Amino acid sequence: MPFVVFAFFYYGGAVATRAYMGEASSQGGTALRLAVSALSGHLNRYEALPALIADHDNIKELVSRPDDQALRDAANLYLKEINGLLKSSDIYVIKPDGETIAASNFDLPGSFIGENFSYRPYFQDALAGRQSRFYALGTTSLKRGYYFASPIHADAEIRGVIVFKVDIDMIEASWGDGEYRIFVSDPEGIIFMSGKPGWLYNGILPLTADRIARTGASRRYANARLTALPITRSHFEEHELMSLVEEGVQKEYLVLSHYMPAEDWTVNVLMDTGSIRTQARTALGAVFLILCIAGLAIAIFRQRRMRLNERMHLQAEARNELERRVEERTADLARVNSRIEEEIAERRLTEQQLRQTQADLIQAGKLAGLGQMSAALSHEFNQPLAAAKTYTDSAAVLLDRGRTAEAQDNIQRIGGLIDRMASISKHLRNFARKPNEKLGPVPLDEAIRDTLEIIAWRLKAADADLRVDLGPRPPVVRAGSVRLQQVLVNVISNAADAVEGLEDRRIEVTALEEKGKVVLTVRDHGPGVPAAIAERIFDPFFTTKGVGKGLGLGLSISYNIIKDFGGSLMAASHPEGGAVFRIDLQSAAGMMPEAAE
Repeated sequence: MPFVVFAFFYYGGAVATRAYMGEASSQGGTALRLAVSALSGHLNRYEALPALIADHDNIKELVSRPDDQALRDAANLYLKEINGLLKSSDIYVIKPDGETIAASNFDLPGSFIGENFSYRPYFQDALAGRQSRFYALGTTSLKRGYYFASPIHADAEIRGVIVFKVDIDMIEASWGDGEYRIFVSDPEGIIFMSGKPGWLYNGILPLTADRIARTGASRRYANARLTALPITRSHFEEHELMSLVEEGVQKEYLVLSHYMPAEDWTVNVLMDTGSIRTQARTALGAVFLILCIAGLAIAIFRQRRMRLNERMHLQAEARNELERRVEERTADLARVNSRIEEEIAERRLTEQQLRQTQADLIQAGKLAGLGQMSAALSHEFNQPLAAAKTYTDSAAVLLDRGRTAEAQDNIQRIGGLIDRMASISKHLRNFARKPNEKLGPVPLDEAIRDTLEIIAWRLKAADADLRVDLGPRPPVVRAGSVRLQQVLVNVISNAADAVEGLEDRRIEVTALEEKGKVVLTVRDHGPGVPAAIAERIFDPFFTTKGVGKGLGLGLSISYNIIKDFGGSLMAASHPEGGAVFRIDLQSAAGMMPEAAE
């Protein structure tokens, strides 16, 4: 196992490093091409300018008569003006003997006038009639630059050389903050341009005596001290590497180079391989981690597979045992099921009997109420009957005497008494019959009016003052007319019982609509609902009346009727005295009329 891990990291590391080196080389190649293009473009802007300036009449006259001070002054001003427009470093004119006779920096402390540059290769090539280039550190200005030189022809002879010096600091400054190290080296391997100033005038090749001699002959770097960078070169496959110590730390770089033949220098791009190797190690670690996870997943899968097989075997045994037990219990369940069906049938029969009992109880409550009303109703019927007998006898006498008009008036009075007894009988008949279950819109004013026809005797007996306020537009509720009358009869009768014999015998019935509901309240000014009986007031057979004055079913029946309507019935004591019964019902405003009973 250790050998496999070692082989994985050894060969895998090589593969990963190769891949990342190739990617880094591709990125560095792009940076190298951009640097070469920037240098070439910057220098090519000035390549044709020396020949154009050399063809100027003032320059030709100057080299023809170099001792004429007026021509020298004019040439100095012209070169200064051109140098300012072109933003070059310096422009100057040299006689064939190497002496400078005009320069754009004629009025500066480090003027080139009087200096001899015959040792410069660009002067020698231009004097031989060729357009020449040269890069060097100025011996007078001690500033680096790229030199373009062109011969000055006058009278078909070369009478001098014009030199155009270009500043390269601007391009070099853009290399300092990048992720790559960029520098330019000459054929001797000496660094001439670099984004790292400490590398200038250091050699990347051994500084042999021949190289130092060739550099010194042209005085390319003036009096600059040349040293060799302590580098170590190596290769990774086809990639060139370079190592050196910087600030006490060993660093390795990937080297990409491009030779520029026109300029005779080499542009180099260095990329730190530390990040490359870190990426390779990270990728290798990630792959190793993935392989470990995959191996762990496979091991877990195999373990779960073994456990699954074992579990399936146990389940098969358990299933067989379960089937045996199921067969044993099936017979028991069949017997239990039979008993359950019998119990269900019995409960359904009991439920039907309970509903019938409830209906009978409601009817019994109504009949009990009718029984209590019988004495008073007997008086109500006896009075009209006695009056009708009197009116009949009186009418017979009046007819015998020929007083027909007065007899007809008595007969009309008898008809009114008969209508009154028929109305009372009708309401009692409707109140006594059993209602069906249909609900519909019931005008509340009509329900109260019919209710008052039934309990008028009770209110009269209690000398109660009934005050009804249903608002300007009496509401319509969703209920059953007869059952709603039964509720109102019970509640208002209880209120009459509560105020009988008291000084304040007011009973107030009010109604209002709020949020799709109708709230009907019946308030008396009696003793109220004691807290001890508030929770039991709606229980069947619970009553506070004396023996023979009630069965204790009225409020219980009323509570269930209102609940069937989808509403609620509540009782409480009013803060100012007396009891308040609140009936909440659904509003039926806008509903189509339908049979309610």
